[in-house]
Amino acid sequence: MGKNYKIGVIRGDGIGAEIVDEAINVLDAVATKFNFTLNYEDFLLGGAAIDETGVPLPEETINGVKKVDAVLFGAIGGPKWDNLERHLRPESGLLALRKEMGTFANLRPAIVYDELVNASTLKPEVVKGVDVMVVRELTGGIYFGQPREYSSQKAYNTMVYTREEIRRIAEVAFDIALKRDKRVCSVDKANVLEVSQLWREIVEEVSKDYPDVELTHMYVDNAAMQLIREPKQFDVILTGNIFGDILSDAASMLSGSIGLLPSASIGSKVGLYEPIHGSAPDIAGQGIANPIATIASAAMMLRYALNELEAADAIDSAIKKVLADGYRTGDISAYDAKEIVSTTEMGSIIANYVSKA
Repeated sequence: MGKNYKIGVIRGDGIGAEIVDEAINVLDAVATKFNFTLNYEDFLLGGAAIDETGVPLPEETINGVKKVDAVLFGAIGGPKWDNLERHLRPESGLLALRKEMGTFANLRPAIVYDELVNASTLKPEVVKGVDVMVVRELTGGIYFGQPREYSSQKAYNTMVYTREEIRRIAEVAFDIALKRDKRVCSVDKANVLEVSQLWREIVEEVSKDYPDVELTHMYVDNAAMQLIREPKQFDVILTGNIFGDILSDAASMLSGSIGLLPSASIGSKVGLYEPIHGSAPDIAGQGIANPIATIASAAMMLRYALNELEAADAIDSAIKKVLADGYRTGDISAYDAKEIVSTTEMGSIIANYVSKA
């Protein structure tokens, strides 16, 4: 009998339920194929939690996610909750959840599929073959620094990083680089920020433990430019919270659709696996959302949380096959589409490819 895993499921808001359902469809197919069992438990977060409990992150969710092997997450937020006080908004719940879960490392791959090379706004010769992993520190930096204050006349935030926070995220980046092309580019602003000076110093220290990995440094403004000018120069990009937030979004658009790319938030405890896109409330319930990013996030969950490497590879291969065979959701329908399919149809086709492989 194969292994048995407990998976927390947070569908969230907007298209969250639709895309998570298709990821679960694919996960069930791959679990059957590779003889392991996935048991799911639902938790509330974001707007759905506010509507039911009055807060974006209920205690039941905080306690529950710490008892599972991994969490699969859809998306949160929407105009309905935009006018709430900051601490009651859906996004505040997500930030707090990441902190509670200890997910200090955000892994965001930016991959350009050959079949969709024309979907990018950049020239095909620039983006063909791009495979970048952005490793973003997720629970420190300016988003969490104290003191912070807002008034109508003055507002300020504080950027803070400790030696331990920098060391542990650097180790994650170097470990990932060992399994890729063995190159890390650390991105900072060490020419003007003391925090970045410390960041660079500690990353240099960590690099001595990884002699097989090449380390380079780049200022964040130059990195943003280089991502557009010559993205294939990057393998693993290591950076802090706010820089990583911006650079990973820029990298995501190399692929041409934000609906294609997954992410993993990992650390010392349970990991959170989610698409990089938002809840898209304007298309919720229409059956046109692209579930591929969520399905790819499920593959990352299998790889990084459960160590089911063959199952993860099977999902990744099925995604490539579905694109090679010309199946497209509406967001990528302009690029060599042979058949335009719905959210559920895309999930079913990928699940079927997994089962038959």
